[in-house]
Amino acid sequence: MKKPMEKHLTLREKILEHIRDAIISGTLKAGSRVSEPELADRYGISRTPIREAFRQLESEGYLTVIPRRGAVVSEFSQKDVEDFYAIKSILEGYAARQACNRLTDKELDKLQANNDKLSELADHNDIKTFFKIHNDFHDMFIKAADNERLRELITSVVTRFQRLRFMSLSLPGRMKIAVQEHEKIIDAFRRKDAEAAELLVRKNAEYGGRVLLDGGVTASQRAELQIDF
Repeated sequence: MKKPMEKHLTLREKILEHIRDAIISGTLKAGSRVSEPELADRYGISRTPIREAFRQLESEGYLTVIPRRGAVVSEFSQKDVEDFYAIKSILEGYAARQACNRLTDKELDKLQANNDKLSELADHNDIKTFFKIHNDFHDMFIKAADNERLRELITSVVTRFQRLRFMSLSLPGRMKIAVQEHEKIIDAFRRKDAEAAELLVRKNAEYGGRVLLDGGVTASQRAELQIDF
């Protein structure tokens, strides 16, 4: 019984990756229809794992499933981007403030190890692994805030806009800046400076939205953050 399930999960992941990559690269543009029958023919499978993949991608903000029309690539307006990053900034900033005096030395060391790994991944331009470990960095201090309702709320909002976050981190230079931002956040946590931790995490989120709207990391933005690369 294990083999069919493993094969099923592998196919589902392949479909997820295929559609995500096509949307991120621009091969599938906003408003484009994603054909369920075409994917079924391409992979030689039933439509069940495809529908499961569509549901996952819809939850992450990549697709919108419309009754009787099927799945189309979601469209985000400038206001969608601004609103999401404003909410993320407030919620994660508050989580950082609450976590500041709760983080243990062991947890702080884990944050540092995570960011050291992110630095290596940025050097190799491995955006997919970087994105996963970057999520772990934020989840560590959000969990340390010891507020399960807050964590659930952040997870709900962030999951819905995974596509925007991935696109932001994919922009040239953005991964290296994220690593530098994390170093400052870790330093604030070690100093037990809750106000600084909150402000830095809020700035981190706001900056992610700004570079996405600007279409890249500009020279003036690098200078503002005093990062040379």
